[in-house]
Amino acid sequence: MDKVTLQRIEKLHPLVKEEVKQIIKDCDKALTGRAKIRITQGLRSFEEQEKLYAIGRITSGKKVTNAKAGQSIHNYGLAVDICLMIDGKTASWDTVKDWDNDKVADWYECVKIFAKYGWNWGGNWKNFKDLPHFEKKAILTEKSLLKTSWRTLIKMKRDKDDYVIF
Repeated sequence: MDKVTLQRIEKLHPLVKEEVKQIIKDCDKALTGRAKIRITQGLRSFEEQEKLYAIGRITSGKKVTNAKAGQSIHNYGLAVDICLMIDGKTASWDTVKDWDNDKVADWYECVKIFAKYGWNWGGNWKNFKDLPHFEKKAILTEKSLLKTSWRTLIKMKRDKDDYVIF
């Protein structure tokens, strides 16, 4: 696991940090070739979210999100975006390349591992597919299994570090 990925994991919600570390370890173990997984985005501030939402609406460019500030699971540290790092140097979002020649695209090896841990993949969305995106919408707490949405999260209390309290 590279330094950038570790730094981004450290900013995720405490309830998912260790799980994401294990997912990355599992992905890196499964990818036996030149590719390794990197988290390109984790926790995102409301301000960052507003800037992304403006692209293709207020500023030039192609739309990159349909979520306003507070509407993205990234805003709560419960989502990650990934890429594959080839030979530790080049970022790739190629979803079909099989760098380890095991007859399964490396990207989909990672998709399967995230799914095993109960993470939803943006590639499965019907509208506005987001292939690098994974989010944890069902959180197992000491009390229960909570299904989260931005509408639920935005109303929840926060701890001293500004993380939602489940």
